[in-house]
Amino acid sequence: MKYYFAPMEGITGYVYRNAHHKFFKQVDVYVMPFIVPTQNRKFASREKNDFLPEHNVGLHVIPQILTNKGEDFIWAANELKQFGYEEVNLNLGCPSPTVVTKGRGSGFLGEPELLQIFFDQIFSALDMKISVKTRIGKDSPEEFGRLMEIYNKYPIEELIIHPRVQKDYYKNEPNWNVMKEAVSLSKNPLCYNGNLFSAEDYEKFTTVFPSIDHIMLGRGLVANPGLAGEMRDGEKMDKRQLKAFHDEILMGYEEIISGDRNVLFKMKELWAYMIQMFDSGEKHGKKIKKSQHLADYRAVVDSLFGELDLKESGGAFGGI
Repeated sequence: MKYYFAPMEGITGYVYRNAHHKFFKQVDVYVMPFIVPTQNRKFASREKNDFLPEHNVGLHVIPQILTNKGEDFIWAANELKQFGYEEVNLNLGCPSPTVVTKGRGSGFLGEPELLQIFFDQIFSALDMKISVKTRIGKDSPEEFGRLMEIYNKYPIEELIIHPRVQKDYYKNEPNWNVMKEAVSLSKNPLCYNGNLFSAEDYEKFTTVFPSIDHIMLGRGLVANPGLAGEMRDGEKMDKRQLKAFHDEILMGYEEIISGDRNVLFKMKELWAYMIQMFDSGEKHGKKIKKSQHLADYRAVVDSLFGELDLKESGGAFGGI
């Protein structure tokens, strides 16, 4: 089995990825948070810092592009190729309303004819690997048959399927019946993404889908950074490992972000997930959320790690 780390905007940037790879070795591929090509044909400095090779040494990373314009995708992919990337990923999965209303992400799935024109453009113009992260439709699972017809026409490096529709966001259960259809219909290699939050979830998945040997983990892996290790080896993360990982991220953000408030914003995003790993962590979680200065934050975090134990069964988060 190969384990992919899902892109999560604002969280899984290069500081996080490097820290994660330092302390948890079981993730095979990190897909970067999406890049949005603009008309001025320039990457935002934040985007460029994230994909610069010197910020990703020793990592297998794949840049992800979010657009519904073929020429913009082609430009971004060719630019990324100049930085040494041999593969790019197309985001057809993001369910955010701000993305969907512009016809991007999973909003693009509602326009299958335009999507096919887009695929014609990018696959005829680019000499590099293109993988696709998709949902099973915009409004209804019935849309997936038509989408699969389109996907099967192209040499997609890998089709990463999150079996929910856009309007589900991260609610409801992933549709495994549609995923079974994908296994029988797809001419391209498949990767599964959705609601794998524990070793037990993983065992159930592999029983139902023995032919799928690539999985993508998102919120479950942010909540429990050692989740891939539990799935692969039965090896549970310990508290010292999690604390060292946390400290590495904090140090990384302090080096590149100015001001306590901005650093704390990044760390609080992370704790919205990781606090679920601790027994009775709600009280400390609230104190972390209320922290206004790094000194106060550090004191709360030290108290958390000193006083509470990790849950036996690990965290669980309803999401990616």
